[in-house]
Amino acid sequence: MTFGSDGLGAHVSTAGGVSNAPERGASVGATAIQIFTKTPNQWREPRISEAEVSRFKHEVTRVGLRAVVAHDSYLINLASPDSRLRTKSIRSFTQELLRSKALGVPYVVTHPGNYMDDREAGLERNARAYTECLTEVTGPRIAIETTAGTGTALGARFEELAELRRLVPARLRRRIGFCADTCHLYAAGYDLRDDWDGVWAEWERTLGFERLWVMHLNDSKTPLGSRRDRHEWIAEGTLGPAPFRRVMQEARFAHTVKLIETPKAGEGEFHDRRMLRRLRAYARRKPSVP
Repeated sequence: MTFGSDGLGAHVSTAGGVSNAPERGASVGATAIQIFTKTPNQWREPRISEAEVSRFKHEVTRVGLRAVVAHDSYLINLASPDSRLRTKSIRSFTQELLRSKALGVPYVVTHPGNYMDDREAGLERNARAYTECLTEVTGPRIAIETTAGTGTALGARFEELAELRRLVPARLRRRIGFCADTCHLYAAGYDLRDDWDGVWAEWERTLGFERLWVMHLNDSKTPLGSRRDRHEWIAEGTLGPAPFRRVMQEARFAHTVKLIETPKAGEGEFHDRRMLRRLRAYARRKPSVP
């Protein structure tokens, strides 16, 4: 499968098999989807059959998706000082890449690890683990996600993300880009509401727009700098509508895959459809003139 570099959509369930995910995306009006290739809170590594892979690829084409992104397991911690956990995490992340390669999924969104002891040592461990996994599996690229900075999580600052990528050998760096989560950025102290241009100027200087491959569009339940990862519906949290209007209207974000991970509240399809309609309405409206 080949994809364009754009698309707007949501994280969708793979219950009953990954081949069910494309239709679930289409049902909410998505042109891009994000999936888990396995149960995200279990270590068990399933094997996806060739028949299921074939059905998945057929469904992606049938419903006309422009992009498909995978997200790695919540249990993985590639920065851990615990050698057993890190070894287990490397094995699991390698399997994530292998499943994505089999499915034809070009991007795997990955959370940087929790360093637990020393930040610099954690960055080095994380980079060595990415190096091992990317060397083992050719093909898929990884989009390292910005984090809210809770506890000892790496990735809350642009400089830290840049350093993590720099520590990976040059031969592999072309396969490493980034996923910017609006909720996480705001919680980490990047003021997308009142300093939009300043935040993205800093991103360009530090990380480069050419490496912004994926965006997670989520409002935040908590205030600027809270360091808490609590997603809210678009325009109904502390970020408000303005940042989402701008991301949908500005040309520099036009070719970035944009995905919502907003609350499902027991009615996932209804709320995902509602949020995607809202974002598309922002894209159609011209910016107000002072």
